[in-house]
Amino acid sequence: MRYLATAWALCCLALLGCTRTVASSEIRMALAQAPLTLDPRYATDAASERVNRLIYRPLVDFDAHFRPVPALAGWKCADALHCRFSLGQDGRRFHDGSALTAEDVAATYRSLLELKDSPHTAEFANIAEVKAADADTVDFTLRAADAQFPARLIIGILPARLIAQHHDFARHPVGSGPLRLTAWSKTLKLERTADHRRIVLEEVRDPTVRVLKLLRGEADLLQGDLPPELVAYLKRQADVTVRETPGANFSYLGFNLQDPLLKDERVRRAVTLAVDRGAIIRNVLVGGSRPAAAILPPEHWAGNAGLPPYAYDPAQARALLQQAGVKLPLKLVYKTSTDAQRVRLATAMQAQMRPAGIALEIRSLDWGTFFDDVKHGKFQLYGLTWVGIKTPEIYRLAFHSDSMPPAGANRGHLQDKQLDRLIENGDWRGATARAHQLLPYVPLWYEGQFAAMRKNIAGYQPRADGNWDSLATVTKQ
Repeated sequence: MRYLATAWALCCLALLGCTRTVASSEIRMALAQAPLTLDPRYATDAASERVNRLIYRPLVDFDAHFRPVPALAGWKCADALHCRFSLGQDGRRFHDGSALTAEDVAATYRSLLELKDSPHTAEFANIAEVKAADADTVDFTLRAADAQFPARLIIGILPARLIAQHHDFARHPVGSGPLRLTAWSKTLKLERTADHRRIVLEEVRDPTVRVLKLLRGEADLLQGDLPPELVAYLKRQADVTVRETPGANFSYLGFNLQDPLLKDERVRRAVTLAVDRGAIIRNVLVGGSRPAAAILPPEHWAGNAGLPPYAYDPAQARALLQQAGVKLPLKLVYKTSTDAQRVRLATAMQAQMRPAGIALEIRSLDWGTFFDDVKHGKFQLYGLTWVGIKTPEIYRLAFHSDSMPPAGANRGHLQDKQLDRLIENGDWRGATARAHQLLPYVPLWYEGQFAAMRKNIAGYQPRADGNWDSLATVTKQ
């Protein structure tokens, strides 16, 4: 009802003349949250990953079926331990004017191997050596056979010279992507290298204010992070176009397995059975959302379509808690951000868990504090979404025993030798099934994607993973 009231308030404001258009040649996008870092070696939050895709270029990207395809480079593997990457011609000029060569590629991946605090370092531990054979050719030597190795090389390439100088890429990125950063204070100001079109990214945390800015012409575009009532409201506006697509980003609840209660698998299963995904998808999420049973969607080549989503069964959840000797109600603290939609989702789950004997306390924190708590294990339960996941290596990053922060994203401190072996052997279907059994996460849903834009915006299409790649081609008439 709160968001229906919000839509009604917006309608009233429109009638009062609050939708006057603000003219500007810039393309302005309103974000629910700003990126935390523009250094691709450290980025793990969604906004950072999405901006970095535009500022930097990786060696490898993916097609519509999540198979690796050349980006900066094509490749040939002489055997299971040796792969040669040959740089093409596109994207070979950094934003500072210097040429991108094989030595920059080698320096980028060597730096990842040397960093002690990068969450991505563990992903590349299998690299024994990386060296430039010449200006256009990079050779990777592996410690152990890895048929999926090329698909791992998706980190944006940095200039070797600046890496050696310990340049602050987090705030002053230098890449070779289609957009370059020109300023970052309250907003991120970017310029498209192809036509010098200026693009401004502004953090506007309140969803109603983001909608108002779009209606007034103070923003040209917004994507995601709105409740369905506001999306439906925007569809009725004459000056706005809304485009939707099915989603592939995986939303979940993360458990702290060091917690004396949550280390019991029966308790984790009870929490999982206490969430009514179907009701939330119908009533709280946008179109294109669907229940999830695993991180990778079932259509992914390494997915496991045979895993069913967990059903809503509060009676069974209560029985499991009693079997585990838990005194009811089980009191748990759930951390989330202050984003209104995330708080709304938390409130829905709080109500659903009561019949199961679970008393959920919601603590909504500003994004920086919340994400810092998650990275440092300061939680019982938290809610996040894995975005832009293309390779099954996410299981190594999120669940392998060697991927505890800061070496990875095993934030719940799961340790399971069987799962480790499945990951190391590349048995992704087995790893998916084992994670489904162990429940380090409560799998929730793949959230649908949408973008809303002014009528004078053309060429922008939301993607299943929520990325902002269309900013490289979008036009404003």
